[in-house]
Amino acid sequence: MNTAIVAGLLLALLAFAYQSGWSRSRALATPAGKLHSRPVYHGSLSAIWALLPALLIFALWALFGESASRAYILAQLPPEVAALTGQDLNAAILRIRQIESGFGVVGDTQPYENLAAQALREFRTLTFAAIIAAAAGCGALAIFMSRKRISARLRARNEVERFVTILLVGCSVVAILTTVGIVASLLTEAIRFFSFVSPIDFFFGTVWNPRFSTTGAAGGEYGLLPLLWGTLMVASIAMFVSLPIGLMSAIYLSQYARPRVRSVVKPIIELLAGIPTIVYGFFALVAVGPFLAGIGQSVGLDIRATSALTAGVVMGIMIVPFISSLSDDIIRQVPRAMRDGSFGLGATKSETIKRVILPAALPGIVGAFLLAVSRAIGETMIVVLAAGNSPYLRLNPGEPVSTVTVTIVNQLTGDTDFASPQSLVAFALGLTLFVMTLILNIAAIYIVRRYREQYE
Repeated sequence: MNTAIVAGLLLALLAFAYQSGWSRSRALATPAGKLHSRPVYHGSLSAIWALLPALLIFALWALFGESASRAYILAQLPPEVAALTGQDLNAAILRIRQIESGFGVVGDTQPYENLAAQALREFRTLTFAAIIAAAAGCGALAIFMSRKRISARLRARNEVERFVTILLVGCSVVAILTTVGIVASLLTEAIRFFSFVSPIDFFFGTVWNPRFSTTGAAGGEYGLLPLLWGTLMVASIAMFVSLPIGLMSAIYLSQYARPRVRSVVKPIIELLAGIPTIVYGFFALVAVGPFLAGIGQSVGLDIRATSALTAGVVMGIMIVPFISSLSDDIIRQVPRAMRDGSFGLGATKSETIKRVILPAALPGIVGAFLLAVSRAIGETMIVVLAAGNSPYLRLNPGEPVSTVTVTIVNQLTGDTDFASPQSLVAFALGLTLFVMTLILNIAAIYIVRRYREQYE
């Protein structure tokens, strides 16, 4: 289906319906008769009524279009091919779809395949034209009906607001169902993985060696602890770097910086949050890693260029804006009367910050800190390039490590059977990561709500 034509039709219906409803309501507005709703609501209501039937037709075709195409292809196949079952029949249908789309197929095509592809192409063209015509016709009919319905007492505003409320509820439901779907898929595949590997071996194992296989055998060892330790080590280093820098930046911007300096420095710091993580990874690989290795060599320490230290330092730089920006906003929400009272009692500026402002803003700062930890735990690209991908249980941060996110990427790429434990373990790791970040987010929300100060 040509999306440009569909979008053009919907935009045309939207514009024409709005203009029709707006002009009709304007014509009814007379000094003697007052409209219940403003013309903009009548136009919006006409646009809603015009779009709904067209969207319904497109939605129905999106749901049943593939089934209709499949049935049409089956009708074009020779009886001996149409009698195939399972994967053989699906492969035959897929070849015809690929020939019709122009992508090509492996090997020579059969005459019946070319004929079926040509018929399928004509079928798609005709059905697309029919759907466009049906959507345009229904939209035009809806515009005509809605125009006839417009009167001075029509409660167009109430109907539009009711539609917006339903739309907002629907968006919220979609967001919730998406989260539920992600958790359900993770949980289902993780349970399949635990049918191959004992949960005790997974959660308390100290060796990670899954032994890649294409046969679905459950060979190897799947100990989570080396990956979990690597994740926590990198996240801890990142927070050790980002917390003082971010918090000190927030204090400076909110308490010491002049407005002109603040208007320049704060956007520059927040730019760090917009840099793609792959760029941070390159930065760690070519600059920070060799720099740290050189420092270690100069003081007699063995620091690898790709290590937990490198990944943690760069990740800490990446999440500085999270802590800085959130903490700055929270500190600025502390009422000025509290600072003025502290100054009135003879306290200096630094004493006011330590004894009044920071304690008042502490719940919000802790919440920002925990949200930044969640971001650090879930980061992937920086640790892929800078951590060294070495899944061993090590205490030295100067040596390579691997994290949960890096291992998920490794397990889901390559030629491994997707139903094998070597791939299913990625879902168990994802579920573990999800639970960790969920606990941190719940803790952050609880702390913010529990200790939040209410100011007038």
